[in-house]
Amino acid sequence: MTSPRGPGAFWALILFILIGIIGPFLVWGAAFDQTLSLEGTRTWLGQYGHWAWAAGMALLMSDIVLPIPGTVVMSALGWMYGWAWGGLIAAAGSFLSGLLAYALCRGLGRPAARWIAGEVGLAKGEAFFAQRGGWVVALSRWAPVLPEAVACLAGLTRMPWRTFVLSLACGSLPLGFAFAAIGHLGHASPTWAIALSASVPILLWGVLWRRWQAR
Repeated sequence: MTSPRGPGAFWALILFILIGIIGPFLVWGAAFDQTLSLEGTRTWLGQYGHWAWAAGMALLMSDIVLPIPGTVVMSALGWMYGWAWGGLIAAAGSFLSGLLAYALCRGLGRPAARWIAGEVGLAKGEAFFAQRGGWVVALSRWAPVLPEAVACLAGLTRMPWRTFVLSLACGSLPLGFAFAAIGHLGHASPTWAIALSASVPILLWGVLWRRWQAR
């Protein structure tokens, strides 16, 4: 029988997810970073010919279990396809990665989440994601580690799917286009791309949220 536990037990669930995501980075992260440099990623994608775009999206989607340098993959897509098509492919890969993590955790992870956090802790998480989940999802896409963790938590707490999908799009679109533009333009510094990826989702989700509240 699952113990109700306390509200603080939800932090145990967050810690468990973060450890599961950070673990592969500690073990294989350096090897993946070396192999999937900007030129290395372009070479790897190039072997798939006309299907390189699909291979790029697959790499971004596998980020939920492997230490894939997602922004490097996005830049490589911009290098190969230009900022517009490359940005669209990169944004779609980021979006599908988040959607896959959400769907898997919502469908399969609920019993484990209840066992770790208890009924009370899980209820606290559900309340948080119901009220503020849209902001958290939209703002998390640009940061390392957080996108996968937030998408998993959103699924485990059964965040309303419509809210999740819209906020996920608000975070994925600026991220994909900004880093694809880096690859297309050949800029070495990602500072401005990070700034756009962190700030534009606030504007996009803020507009959607206000319209939603007005309705």
